[in-house]
Amino acid sequence: MNGQRTRTSGRHLVLDDAEDVRAAAGALAEGCAVAHGFGNSYAVTARPDRAAVARVNRLKGRPDGRVGSVTTVPERVPSLFDWTLLPAALPRRQLRQLVEELFLLGPFGFRGPAAAHVPDHLTAVQDGVTTVRLIGPGYRCPSNGFLAEALDRTGDALLSVTSVNRSRHLAGAEHEPPHWRADGVIADFGHEEDVRILVHDDEPAARRRHPHHAPMPATVLSFHHAPGRSRSGLPVLTLERHGSLSADHTRAVAANHGFAVVPSPRAARRLHSRTYADRRAQAGSAG
Repeated sequence: MNGQRTRTSGRHLVLDDAEDVRAAAGALAEGCAVAHGFGNSYAVTARPDRAAVARVNRLKGRPDGRVGSVTTVPERVPSLFDWTLLPAALPRRQLRQLVEELFLLGPFGFRGPAAAHVPDHLTAVQDGVTTVRLIGPGYRCPSNGFLAEALDRTGDALLSVTSVNRSRHLAGAEHEPPHWRADGVIADFGHEEDVRILVHDDEPAARRRHPHHAPMPATVLSFHHAPGRSRSGLPVLTLERHGSLSADHTRAVAANHGFAVVPSPRAARRLHSRTYADRRAQAGSAG
């Protein structure tokens, strides 16, 4: 890979190739997980049924019952939330416009009141509200074509999604930093029988497509509750996870739509991104 346009063979398919996308979507419909280009990074997508979610959790080293996130195509994003349960302090029209702008920028995540059709094992009760966490690749990403094909094959309105990493203890952290390059994804998951890999055709181009985003899991905003108002009187949204889009950039976009953003205690520290240093160089310097 290493900055080159990449056409892989065997089970490692290419995101910009229509035939490869159909093959990956067909494998997902039959029960496989697909590790694929997602914004400027990678994610693992699978069917939303309980058994498929449990298989992906085991693949990552997580408990079977770990609640995951969901993803879908742009036109189905509003259908994942129950907008009637929105707190009165949060104007629906402005919030939906904020969702649209952040997805136009690139990969992002939102937690909101879950629509009735979202499976129970993909929801979590927070602040007394049954919520769902949506993670999208952003509207510029060609993975939307794969997601559309997969939804067409499964007949579902959503898919389960998670980061591409193993949940093993590393340097005092609970999780290994997720992969954002195909060579790392292939090294970690290419041998798995029930995993297909759908790589970015041009990884540098995928990152250039999202110049404001770091190569790490998406930032997440919560709107299932309104913890108050800012000093300027704006209703507050919660920064649940500080990820690929900086908190300052997220605040600026939210302010344009009439919202303030306050980080949760867990979001006070930014996620760590995986680095891909040359191991031979590291070994040489160590010697």
